[in-house]
Amino acid sequence: MTAYDLDRFKQAQASCYPTVLAELAGGQKRTHWMWYIFPQIDGLGRSAKAKLYAIANIEEAQAYLADPLLGGRLLECAQTLLGQTARDAESIFGYIDSMKLRSSMTLFEAAGAGDARWAPFGQVLDAFYRGKRDEATLDKLAQQHAAERRFTS
Repeated sequence: MTAYDLDRFKQAQASCYPTVLAELAGGQKRTHWMWYIFPQIDGLGRSAKAKLYAIANIEEAQAYLADPLLGGRLLECAQTLLGQTARDAESIFGYIDSMKLRSSMTLFEAAGAGDARWAPFGQVLDAFYRGKRDEATLDKLAQQHAAERRFTS
C-alpha cells in the first residue's frame, strides 16, 4: 500500500474533535470541520479545503480506516449519528454538508466492504438517506477501478 499523508487529518482534528462529537450528539453541526472529519473522494469538492482533505482513491480510504485514530474516530462519529432519533441529515448538517456526509459514508462503506467493523457507515446511509448511496462517489470509484484495470492489463 502506498504511503498517504494521513497526518493532515490528524492535525486538523486535534483541536476540534471533542466539539465534533458534542455537535453530533446534540444533533446540530455548528462549526466548520466537515472536510477532515467526513472526507470525500477526490474530485467532488471544489474549495481549497475540499481539495486538501480529499481522499485520492479506495486505497487511501482503506489506509484511513486502518489508522487506529482516524478509523476509530470515523466509526465513533457514525455511531454517534446513529444514536440520533431525528434521522434527517439535512436538519443536522444543512443541505451542502448533508451531501458531503452521504459521499463520505459511501466512500468508507466501499473501503470497508466485507468487514463488519465498518457496518455503521452503511447503517448511516440506510438510516439517513433511505439506503441511497452517493452516485458521484460510486462513479469516481468505478472510473478509478476501470483505469487501474486498463493500466495493469
